[in-house]
Amino acid sequence: MSTTTATPRPDALGALDPAPGGPMARFLRHPLAWMLLGMVAVGAVAGLTAQREPLTVFPVLGAVLAVVVYRVVMRFVARRRTPEIAARRAVPEALLGAAIGLGFVAVSASVVAALGGYTFRTADVDLVAVVVPVLTVMLGVAVTEELMFRGFALQALERVLGSWVALPVTAVFFGVAHLLNPGATPWTALAIAIEAGGMLGAAFLWRRNLWFVIGLHLAWNTTVALLGLPVSGHAEPGLLVAEVSGPALLTGGDFGIEGSLVTVTVGVLLAVPMLVAARRRGTLVPSRRRRP
Repeated sequence: MSTTTATPRPDALGALDPAPGGPMARFLRHPLAWMLLGMVAVGAVAGLTAQREPLTVFPVLGAVLAVVVYRVVMRFVARRRTPEIAARRAVPEALLGAAIGLGFVAVSASVVAALGGYTFRTADVDLVAVVVPVLTVMLGVAVTEELMFRGFALQALERVLGSWVALPVTAVFFGVAHLLNPGATPWTALAIAIEAGGMLGAAFLWRRNLWFVIGLHLAWNTTVALLGLPVSGHAEPGLLVAEVSGPALLTGGDFGIEGSLVTVTVGVLLAVPMLVAARRRGTLVPSRRRRP
């Protein structure tokens, strides 16, 4: 983790000269306006392409279209460049994020298993028939959710409120958005807010790169699914069969490992050093009253 403070202030990154326009154009350039417009547009793309046949095509198409929508809204509505999703470092950032996501799930599942919550056995399934649909669906989920919550929401709110307020606000929104999932409870919404909304938000504030958080999110969801565990309440066939026993606070119950207190703890242990690194790098946006 770099300790340099030479990084430009995030609220100045990517800014374009304001284009001339009337009251409507000026209104749409407000962070809250382009945040809502962008989230609705990407959400619409996700809804139109989620769980459609053939699964190997539609979620991937949805991910591509969502990136296009993101760039268009940011460039022509918000009037800012998009260094956070530039292609130049997409692969290394995504791979770094994926490594962290894989490690996050591996540690969490290992601890729960050691405490008697999970036992695993190999499933009698076709490798390609299981892995390909899981990867494509999870790619669509990771891209669209990260563009909505870390791309639009977090970046817009931190320009209004600063990073330290925008992070918990978007984390809570992310948790509430998962309340409609199968097996969800107020506790699982809080768990998602902390371990996912908080950690993924901290990851973005640290790296300022959406490919990094997309890679983290994709590896996280894919690993959970292939272990045979529900992903935020959604259960699909995996490469392993997980037998669950013990209290829901340990195992996550029907919601899956994301409802486990172990996963929440590991998520916090990852988020804290990310935020420390972000502060050292100077990639946090101060509140408006503290800006020069």
